Amino acid sequence: MLELYDAALESWMEDSVSNSDDDALFACGYLQGHIAVVLAELEVETEQDLPALDLKLVKCLALANEELEEHDFSLVEAAWLQLRQRIVVQAA
Repeated sequence: MLELYDAALESWMEDSVSNSDDDALFACGYLQGHIAVVLAELEVETEQDLPALDLKLVKCLALANEELEEHDFSLVEAAWLQLRQRIVVQAA
């Protein structure tokens, strides 16, 4: 499952770099760091399904909400929703 998440992240990042504006690139880069941490955490856990990924990302986004300005947080949150949708589609 982790390989699926990593592949989805990689293809999403490639698309974003090719087709996005500065705001979207910021959100992708910010989210990429959090995803890397979450995937490393999931490697050592027995639950590696999408709900486990969601739970960890919700915690990361809560931290991001404290760190970022409202506009920047909304960009990161939207980026996560786009990436999550890509994961769902690739998993189907």
